Amino acid sequence: MEMEMEMEMEMDREMEGRRQSSTKGGNFYCEDSTVDWRGKLSNPHNHGGMRAAAFILGLQAFEIMAIAAVGNNLITYLINEMHFSLSESANIVTNFVGTVFLLALLGGYLSDSFLGSFWTMLIFGFVELSGFILLSVQAHLLQLKPPKCNMLVTNGAPPCEEAKGFKAFIFFAALYLVALGSGCVKPNMIAHGGDQFNQNNPKQLKMLSTYFNGAYFAFSMGEFVALTLLVWVQTHSGMDVGFGVSAAAMAMGLISLVCGTLYYRNKPPQGSIFTPIAQVFVATILKRKQICPSNPQILHGSQTTDSGSLPHTQRLRQVTICNTFYAFLSLPFLDNACIKVEDGNNIKESPWRLCTVNQVDQVKILISVLPIFACTIVFNTVLAQLQTFSVQQGSAMNTQLTKSFHIPPASLQAIPYVILIILVPLYDTFFVPFTRKFTGHESGIPPLQRIGLGLFLATFSMVSAALMEKKRRDLAVHSKEIISIFWITPQFLIFGLSEMLTAVGLIEFFYKQSLKGMQAFLTAVTYCSYSLGFYLSSLLVSLVNKITSSSSNVGWLSDNDLNKDRLDLFYWTLAVLSFLNFIHYLFWARWHSLSPFVSTSQTNGTHGEDLNQYDHRFSSSKRTSDESIP
Repeated sequence: MEMEMEMEMEMDREMEGRRQSSTKGGNFYCEDSTVDWRGKLSNPHNHGGMRAAAFILGLQAFEIMAIAAVGNNLITYLINEMHFSLSESANIVTNFVGTVFLLALLGGYLSDSFLGSFWTMLIFGFVELSGFILLSVQAHLLQLKPPKCNMLVTNGAPPCEEAKGFKAFIFFAALYLVALGSGCVKPNMIAHGGDQFNQNNPKQLKMLSTYFNGAYFAFSMGEFVALTLLVWVQTHSGMDVGFGVSAAAMAMGLISLVCGTLYYRNKPPQGSIFTPIAQVFVATILKRKQICPSNPQILHGSQTTDSGSLPHTQRLRQVTICNTFYAFLSLPFLDNACIKVEDGNNIKESPWRLCTVNQVDQVKILISVLPIFACTIVFNTVLAQLQTFSVQQGSAMNTQLTKSFHIPPASLQAIPYVILIILVPLYDTFFVPFTRKFTGHESGIPPLQRIGLGLFLATFSMVSAALMEKKRRDLAVHSKEIISIFWITPQFLIFGLSEMLTAVGLIEFFYKQSLKGMQAFLTAVTYCSYSLGFYLSSLLVSLVNKITSSSSNVGWLSDNDLNKDRLDLFYWTLAVLSFLNFIHYLFWARWHSLSPFVSTSQTNGTHGEDLNQYDHRFSSSKRTSDESIP
């Protein structure tokens, strides 16, 4: 009873604080701008929190379940049913996956600028659902597919007819409806879930960290079910039924999203998020010859903002003294956009010629996170190996589990998600509270340190893969011995732990940047790392083959026989590249932590402590009647 009264008093203080901040023009733009489903100011008693976020986690689990089941078995459908060649089928799958992640940028932009997270998810969720339904219909109706044909039979048989014309159009229309819908939904699930927590409240800030871990747990559950149950359904009941199950899973996710409508805190769209950024660059170019004043308080907009909350003016001298090179990387030339030109006419300058200090700081924050993002591309290149070469590696090993059951090599991809399903709850329940006592950070390990630890562990995943491939190849070539597929599990286990640290840390880091109204877009940026990582993997394979091939020898990966290839040397190359990427990351992580425009949310939450100073002025008896309605 006392705990309930304490929570109620805390919520009242939060409501009063938000009312005060809205009248004083404080720095609570992310919180006091949230509204309920009716467009009214959200009420912490009825809106947000883990209850609201749970509905979004339901959508995330079902959505990844639906699309992962399609993506993981798509190449089989393309070859056996649509009769595309192996190379063409591989390119279709690669282009599909890359498009999904690149379209996340579109989803983030539309959400932050025009639609808001909820409506973006709802609209494009139905677009994705329509794609699944169309795929299922196309897979079921013989009129929409080429005639049945065995692609493996070539002796004297006529070549199989490839899907063309209207049949190909229906397939690609359905496939890219799924890509468009999924790409636009993905970043908004994380962003909308994070919006349910007030980052100015220390307790809710801890719950936000729990939510990010829970989001990855939901993702892992969806992937695991897709790689096991749904793939089994596709294999034994046909792809039409498999696509239909994906459609049903997506429908369940949308139902989960809609059921939480009354409880959501919604951030209204801010207008085009790129216009203020473009204004800073244009103003900087136009005033490139201006000399920035020695007193930052003279810059436009600095007088109307608390100097204590302006990283631009608060830490510039500290960074300059600390390291001249880091100070150069703090982009001081952008400050020219804030210089007022005194011409004696008192004519107000255009926003394209004069920007505020806060506006410039927003651009600096955006630029400062890009190197962190770039350092995760190699990490996802390592992930690509576990989904390609490591599966092929497992095919060359003994897959027998019992006398009658063999482990499908493709199911090895489920190993990291099994590990994550076990580790994520343990990590959040035990490890985070324990480390929080020493670090004082609400997440236990700060996001930048968590990302770094994950990148470091990714190196050992490739080291394990290289050692195991050397052992497998030597035994197969010299002793004609085929070792068990279980020997390959360490590289998947290590990477599972690495992914839990890096992926969750990256999402939390990007979301908590103090960029006004850009949470969905920044979350979308993290998904682009997957796409670029897979593209880099393809480039590396081609490059390594070209470098290692000669007139007398073929490249390391030129043969379809792993006993002739040198996959172990390619793994060692990736291990070295991954370690160099980790060293590279340490430089940029230190630069970001020293930057004068570093996100205030990366500190120890000093502004959140101010909430405890608000008086309990609004008792429950004085609440208006509609505040009791969600």
